[in-house]
Amino acid sequence: MTEALRIEHLRAGYGEAVVLPDLSLILEQGRSLALLGRNGMGKTTLVNTIVGVTRRFSGKIFLGGKDITALRPDQRAAAGIGWVPQERNIFKSLTVTENLTAVAMPGTWTPERVFQMFPRLAERRGNLGSQLSGGEQQMLAVGRALVLNPKLLLLDEPLEGLAPIIVDELLAALQRIITEEKLTAILVEQSPQKILGVTGRAAILERGTIVHESESSELRRQPEVLERYLGVGKAKRA
Repeated sequence: MTEALRIEHLRAGYGEAVVLPDLSLILEQGRSLALLGRNGMGKTTLVNTIVGVTRRFSGKIFLGGKDITALRPDQRAAAGIGWVPQERNIFKSLTVTENLTAVAMPGTWTPERVFQMFPRLAERRGNLGSQLSGGEQQMLAVGRALVLNPKLLLLDEPLEGLAPIIVDELLAALQRIITEEKLTAILVEQSPQKILGVTGRAAILERGTIVHESESSELRRQPEVLERYLGVGKAKRA
């Protein structure tokens, strides 16, 4: 299969602090990866380094075979990286529709398709970003990333702090995006229970190093691995 993302011997962090000492990773086109690990193990740093907002000491990053190591964050976005950070970063002074149309790029994902996937947003298309609930803002953040029509979608703890009903709606949308649309994606989570049922592959980070990598379905059947690295004994989809 064609490689969507290749990371070679990446050493990165913040300032003088090295968080990722020597990380290599390959993600094939159309595949999804659950990036797991306890808090502070380097998951967000890895995503931020792919986006281009950390300090890279050495190593290379390739997107669709193209070396993007030297590109600025805006150039990486133009090259095909869609990012949903923990902070969401929506335009709170713009309406839902304006948030989507302001960043939309030509492709199969349009604002109307986002509204079809998230009916809540369709109902609130005239509302300002500041008038949305936390869950609705997260849906909008995912929608904004989708209308960029990215080659790679990065989601940093997209379910964090959301009400169960919103979590279910987001998981259903992610299932469709990953399974039906075959969009290459990396989902960052501390807890495996929900996203292992959505993703195809899984990797566990510990102290900036990948200590386990397998099919998500295989990891769900390895409670000893989940207990050792994540402190959970089972990984059932809620």
